[in-house]
Amino acid sequence: MRQFISREFPDKKGLLRICGKDFRYLRQVLRLKPGDMLSVRFSDGTLQNTTVCSVDENSREILLQICGKSENFETLDVTRGTKADEIQNSCPQIEYFLFQYISKPAKMEQIIRQATECGVKYVIPVCGEFSQKQNILSMQHSKKERIERIVREARQQSGSPVETEILEPVSTENAISFWQEKKSFGSSGSLEQNSVAVVLWERNEKTVSLKKIFQPENSEKIKKIAIVVGCEGGISPAEVDLFLSAGFNAIHFPGNILRCETAALYGIAAVQSALNQ
Repeated sequence: MRQFISREFPDKKGLLRICGKDFRYLRQVLRLKPGDMLSVRFSDGTLQNTTVCSVDENSREILLQICGKSENFETLDVTRGTKADEIQNSCPQIEYFLFQYISKPAKMEQIIRQATECGVKYVIPVCGEFSQKQNILSMQHSKKERIERIVREARQQSGSPVETEILEPVSTENAISFWQEKKSFGSSGSLEQNSVAVVLWERNEKTVSLKKIFQPENSEKIKKIAIVVGCEGGISPAEVDLFLSAGFNAIHFPGNILRCETAALYGIAAVQSALNQ
C-alpha cells in the first residue's frame, strides 16, 4: 500500500480512528502495530504522514496521529517502495479522460482499476453500436459501492493523488459534448486551448501518429487529454467519424489486435510515454 484513503478527517487533536473493514485490512493484512507510520490521503486531496498510536483488538479500532515519528516505539514505515508524497511531487498536472465503450462487466472493472492506477481523472462509459445491451444494463445498474471500492483500492496500492471519478454511461454524442465542455475552460474559468483528444482505432485510415500529435514544443502546454477506446468489436466507422468531426485524432497501433481491456491500458501508457518524451 502506497497510501491509505480516509473517508473521515482527523479531529482537532489530529487523531484519526480507523474501524470496521479498514481496521481488518490495516491490522490483518498490513499488520500495523503501534509506532508504524502510514501515509493517509483525505477527501480534499491532502496527504499526511501518520503514526499508529494504538491498536485495540477488543473494539477493533486503530488510532492514528498526524505527527512525525513516535518517541515511545521503534517506528516502521509500512509504505513499500516509492512513497505517495514522492509520486505526487513527480506527477505532471494533466487531467486524463478515458471514454471507454462499455464491455463485459469484469472487463470494465479491470479497465477502471488500471485507469485509476494510471492517474486517469474521469472514466466515462460510452454506449456504442458494438456494446451489447446486457453489458450496458449491467453498467447502468452497477453498485456504486463496488466501483468506489475498486477505485479506492487502486489508489491505495498505486499512490495516485488523482481522485478518479467514474461517471454515468452516456451516448457517443453526449460523450463528445462532455469533452467539449470540459476542455473549453480551465480551472480559472479561462478558455483552455491546450488539450488533445485521440480515439484508438484498429484500422489505419484517417489516422495520425502520436509523435506528430505530441510535438516537443507543444507537449509542455498540454493540460487535458481525452482517450477513446472501443469495446469488444471495437468502434464503428460512423462513431469514429463523429469523433473526428469533433476534433479528435484517430490513432492506430501497428501489430496485433488487442482486447479492449488491454487496449485501454496500452493506449493510456502510449499517450503518457509520448507526452513525456
